[in-house]
Amino acid sequence: QVQLVESGGGLVQAGGSLRLSCTASANIFNAMGWYRQAPGKQRELVGAIVGGGITNYADAVKGRFTISRNKAMNTVHLQMNSLKPDDTAVYYCAGRYGSTWSFGQGTQVTVSS
Repeated sequence: QVQLVESGGGLVQAGGSLRLSCTASANIFNAMGWYRQAPGKQRELVGAIVGGGITNYADAVKGRFTISRNKAMNTVHLQMNSLKPDDTAVYYCAGRYGSTWSFGQGTQVTVSS
């Protein structure tokens, strides 16, 4: 089973930046991305990138967050700028094989006001 391992979470003040990284144990995904889940809320897509480099983002993070990946599509990063308290959540790295998404264990991001 392919593993996804995240790093880079932590505590930051509002307006600050964080960079999350994720490495997959195999090169099998046709897309990679990030989801997040805040307390009491459902998991939601933050953004994703496909093999051609095309990205899509949730409206709440457009213009603030940027996804990038390596050519082999086994490493993905999430650059988060201008962070807001509403961005506080557990962030999950995700990889898509066919139409099925797999997830890492998550990393906590906390934005203080």
